[in-house]
Amino acid sequence: MRARRGSALLSAALIAFGAWTSAAAQQPSPAGSSVPRAGRDSVLEARTSAVASQLRCPVCQGLSIQDSPSELAQSMRVVVRDQLAAGKTPDEVQAYFVSKYGEWILLAPKAQGFNVVAYALPILAVVIGGAIIGVAVRRWTRA
Repeated sequence: MRARRGSALLSAALIAFGAWTSAAAQQPSPAGSSVPRAGRDSVLEARTSAVASQLRCPVCQGLSIQDSPSELAQSMRVVVRDQLAAGKTPDEVQAYFVSKYGEWILLAPKAQGFNVVAYALPILAVVIGGAIIGVAVRRWTRA
């Protein structure tokens, strides 16, 4: 009888918890939006992740703030999330971090000005390397 009573209490607690979580999920959003809060949060998290993956961690330097475990990166990620929640665009958020840290903070700097060299140099190296290999192969085949 005791086991039955315990299982009845457990069942009642689970039903009450399920009803409470279901009611909490269906409450109207404070902004009056038709998108449920969980949906808005997941969209905001996806946007935050997209922006955070484009910003360099000042501590780790080789990682984005999305991937870095450092406390600074996590606080920067919170700033990104807060700015996106406030209605700023991803470009505005990136511009904010560029104004604070310089263009170095971007993992992929914009291809303009001197940064074009960083994009063109690898292509130029491959072309020159291919030409050198071609000349070397011609000389070896003639000999």
